[in-house]
Amino acid sequence: MKHTIFRYDPLLKAYEKGFDLRKENFEKKKKELLTGCDSLKDFASGHLYFGFHKTENGWYYREWAPAAEKMYLTGDFCNWDRYAYPMEKGENGVFSLFLEGKDALKDGQKVMAVVISGGKELERIPLYIHRVVQDPVTIAWNGVIYDPQEEFQWTDSKFKPQKKLFIYECHIGMAQEEGKVGSYEEFRVHILPKIKDLGYNTIQIMAIMEHPYYASFGYQVTNFFATSSRFGMPEDLKRLIDTAHNMGIAVLLDVVHSHACKNTREGINEFDGTTYQFFHEGPKGEHSAWGTKCFNYGKNEVIHFLLSNLKYWQTEYHFDGFRFDGVTSMLYLDHGLGTSFDCYDKYFSMNTDTEAVTYLQLAATMVRQVNPNAILISEDMSAMPGMCIPIKDGGMGFDYRLAMGEPDMWIRLLKDTPDEYWDLNSIYYELANRRPKEKVIGYCESHDQALVGDKTIMFRLCDQEMYWSMNTGSQSMVIDRGMALHKMLRLITMTLGGEGYLTFMGNEFGHPEWIDFPREGNGWSYHYCRRQWSLAENPDLRYKDLLAFEKAMISMAKKNRVIGGRDVQLKLDNTAKILVYKKGGAIFAFNFHPTNSYEGCFLPMLEAGTYGVVMSTDDFCFGGQGRIWHQTYETVMQDGTPGIRLYLPSRTAVVLKKK
Repeated sequence: MKHTIFRYDPLLKAYEKGFDLRKENFEKKKKELLTGCDSLKDFASGHLYFGFHKTENGWYYREWAPAAEKMYLTGDFCNWDRYAYPMEKGENGVFSLFLEGKDALKDGQKVMAVVISGGKELERIPLYIHRVVQDPVTIAWNGVIYDPQEEFQWTDSKFKPQKKLFIYECHIGMAQEEGKVGSYEEFRVHILPKIKDLGYNTIQIMAIMEHPYYASFGYQVTNFFATSSRFGMPEDLKRLIDTAHNMGIAVLLDVVHSHACKNTREGINEFDGTTYQFFHEGPKGEHSAWGTKCFNYGKNEVIHFLLSNLKYWQTEYHFDGFRFDGVTSMLYLDHGLGTSFDCYDKYFSMNTDTEAVTYLQLAATMVRQVNPNAILISEDMSAMPGMCIPIKDGGMGFDYRLAMGEPDMWIRLLKDTPDEYWDLNSIYYELANRRPKEKVIGYCESHDQALVGDKTIMFRLCDQEMYWSMNTGSQSMVIDRGMALHKMLRLITMTLGGEGYLTFMGNEFGHPEWIDFPREGNGWSYHYCRRQWSLAENPDLRYKDLLAFEKAMISMAKKNRVIGGRDVQLKLDNTAKILVYKKGGAIFAFNFHPTNSYEGCFLPMLEAGTYGVVMSTDDFCFGGQGRIWHQTYETVMQDGTPGIRLYLPSRTAVVLKKK
């Protein structure tokens, strides 16, 4: 069995049996699932059958609960009479109920399933419910009938995501400056225009799938088909996405299929009274580090549930794709905990969860059947070979992998290594090296680096000095260093680090401090769970300079087609801390030395001619000292190589372009 991936990376040929197994498992499972339907897109329609469905004559309610002996529907529509509406158990453990009359259930009514299993009576929120709310008095969560009077009218039929992704990672609840939980509508009105103005063309939204614990950042999901009610109504999210599309902005869902919340009453755990309905039994079903449940990806009903979930978010809410959370945890039986993936043997071993590999291939296939333009991003720190290669070529079918080693590198350098000892060879290798033909999303920092216990790049650079020295009139060597490196790190990462670029909201202007959700330990405060946009809007503070640089950087990258282009290294002098390379239509020259500036510094060029300065991190408009003149430079020859000579100050990067 031949695989095209071996042409890209001949070293993988030694693991041909592993790739054969990958393909065999995928084809076998796909054939198994497609009994009675033509495609995975058709197969993934559980949400169209299960749950609540209104017809001309009444309401159908169906659940899959194979281990349950009996099931009832209750709610405020029947004064919570637990046994008034018994359900009928059919084949394959499917329970069903028909409530006669279109008004048998109404929008906003609370409902719960009563499950009798193993002699126990259990309360459960319906698995496919579209809305779940928390009672402010009892603090209990309840399923809610969602039946709006008018169907939402979409206006985005012609929208297609752009090819080069500039991704703005965001969280609806903490997007407002006011100390509270923000709403979908507030985000649509106040935050989307900021994102558009910056030049980002994609948003990646966290914490949309319902989760009871706000501080989990949305990563402990209980209700997979419900939008988080703390942010507003489902139609509010639809309006947000429709507006984004009309602005030319694609919308990705941060989807969590790697694990699920342990909660039972309001979650899917033990819905039918058993641990094995959705998850593995015993230790294999427990994530020791996260305290969550691990899906059984080999079970067809679980695959049906998860694939239907993806299709639901695509069709009902028009999401343009997914960032799959925790893929490393899915791929390995030990969840990748403590494993250093330093050789290929570790990808093709008894530790690999081949059922999870197959599920991810099925997911990639189904998502593209629904929308051929869909975007799939994998959060995999192990860099599994073939993750971003087409399935037909031996891969797993995703478009991008998050380059998780890049922010780790920057944090390590900032924590442990004085500036003058930074190794440009290592930095260049980390940013420019990737698996052949596999695209990555580069980034300096995401929400991970901003959480309490860690620090954003700007806060790590400047720390408490940000509290009193970020005003334009202050003189602070700490702030000057922080401003300079913040811009340089973002520029080099965006231009070298991937075929796409990502940031977390607020980091573009150096948002101070960390993210800490309201909890008992901080007096349930929202002080650290918001974004202080006013800092970047204040003309007397230097945050505005970082924001201006971000906007100019993205504009420059688009005009010069930097993202996705091939880089050509022109100079790397680790002693002088100078790095020069060509990417797209621009030349990038960096001087990372903390003190040495170079008069008449020779920068090699690929071609002779006239070169002009496009921008510099030291420009006045970006809070710099204006030491780079925006002038033209004629090439000169040095040792048979054309190049230009210019003044290259310390801690400065210059972007040049041939006239």
